[in-house]
Amino acid sequence: MDASLIQTIAVYAVPVIFAITLHEAAHGYAAYRLGDNTAYMLGRVSLNPLRHIDPIGTIVMPLLLYFITNGSFVFGYARPVPVLFRNLRNPRWGSLGVAAAGPLCNFMQAFAWVLLSMILFAFGIHEPFFIRMALAGIGVNIVMGVLNLFPLPPLDGGRVLVALLPVRLGYALSRIERYGFFIVLLLVWSGIMTRFWLAPLYDFCSSILLSLFTPLAAFFSNT
Repeated sequence: MDASLIQTIAVYAVPVIFAITLHEAAHGYAAYRLGDNTAYMLGRVSLNPLRHIDPIGTIVMPLLLYFITNGSFVFGYARPVPVLFRNLRNPRWGSLGVAAAGPLCNFMQAFAWVLLSMILFAFGIHEPFFIRMALAGIGVNIVMGVLNLFPLPPLDGGRVLVALLPVRLGYALSRIERYGFFIVLLLVWSGIMTRFWLAPLYDFCSSILLSLFTPLAAFFSNT
């Protein structure tokens, strides 16, 4: 294992673990607040990464794809939080809230990493490792939030769309879920997902964070 790969893993490890852990915990917490305590009873409303990491999807698959493609294509997943949607007080709109909680949590984390980078600069901390980690935290969370909003089950955006569509259309879309993972994997591998979904929305979210960066930078420079 070369030094550059070790450095990359060290920079991305904390942001990725937080992104995955808080994303899944947010689903479980939203379900708990909206009437289903399944995830809570199984200990999945937790900040312990070990409760959310899937050995194959979170570790083996991304590393394998990284080596096979020389870092040009990486994909993975965490253990889904179990939710019994029929237990929600309002199954239709509750499922929307549960699904949206994960990506929303990632966007909030991206903002938190922006804030952390501002704090580092304010205290005169210019250590490249920490700066790279903060930038990685911003990027990882934007990508994870945007990817999960893709409107195809089992991704969160697909479940949001199922809740918003008329019942018959929503049911028809939900039936794709068993094939959804393979469709998404194909779209990512082919570059279609990146070109028409990830890249445009990543740029949009980045521009929003950049618009917040200037006043935050001014604030911390005056403190």
